[in-house]
Parts: sequence; C-alpha cells; structure tokens
Amino acid sequence: MIISFVVAMDDHRLIGANCRLPWHLSADLKYFRRLTMGKPILMGRGTHESIGRPLPGRHNIVVTHNPHYEAPGCTVVPTVEAGLQAAGEAEEVMVIGGAALYQQLLPQAHRIYLTLIWGTFRGDTWFPDFDPADWTEVWREDHGPDSQNPYPYSFIRLERAIGKKQGGTGPPC
Repeated sequence: MIISFVVAMDDHRLIGANCRLPWHLSADLKYFRRLTMGKPILMGRGTHESIGRPLPGRHNIVVTHNPHYEAPGCTVVPTVEAGLQAAGEAEEVMVIGGAALYQQLLPQAHRIYLTLIWGTFRGDTWFPDFDPADWTEVWREDHGPDSQNPYPYSFIRLERAIGKKQGGTGPPC
C-alpha cells in the first residue's frame, strides 16, 4: 500500500491556525478532492472535527486514543496501524492530517502531494521537519494569484528517494 500525504503549507511549513487552514484557495480544495476521491483518507480526530463531517466518496478513517469517540459515517480506530489495516486492500491511502499523524507516518510515507502557498501566515500547527534530500520532485505546477485564489501557490508531487528514510530538518523545497 502506498502511503501518501496530502498537505497544504506555507513557506515555513505552517499547516493550521486554530484548527483551520490559514488561507482559502479554491484551486487547492478542488485539487484535494480530485486526489482523494474514491480512496481511503486517514486523519486524526482534530482534523476530522475541523472538517465537521465525513467527506463523501471516500472511506473516512479517524485515529483517536479516545475509545468512546464517535464519528458517524467514519471508521474510528485507536492507532495508526489499525487505520492502515482499515484501509484494506487499497492501492493508496491518503493521510490528510494533522501534524501528529504526519509526524508518526513520515518515516513510512512514499509520496507527498504538496500545495505550497507562497507566503508567510500566522498559525499554530506546522508540518514536521523533513530533509528535502530524502524526496524527489517528480511534478510541479506553479500558479499566480487570481480572483478565486488570492495567493501564489504550487502543486508539487514528491516521491521518496530510493533508499531514503526520514531524517534531518529543513524547508520543504
């Protein structure tokens, strides 16, 4: 099974502010939907609560240590390992956050679908440090701001470099 991250971040790896995205990019929301539709999505409890409902057309898997947590329309599991098992025979599982889940799965991740928002925002949640040398950029699409997307951004697909594991620190690109 391919473990893929889907993440939007700014120049400093910021991914959240008060359990929300610090920006609104219509193109990123459409890209997220296109990437995840029909696939299992693995998320932490906080990410699930920030979304507020199960995302249609996807197997929603929520990881939480709370044995009494209920999320109608979702599969609730106590560990990341149980979450990966719940994804079944899927070819690719999409990890959509939050930061703790990204941190825990970074050593196992094969791919990162990154939306890089060119700017600096305020927030309280960051993507974990990772070494760019461990990843190979295989695709990139750069966009300037427009009426629906007020910030410049890039869609970037990173693949784990052959023989590399998690390590180091540094910016995403």
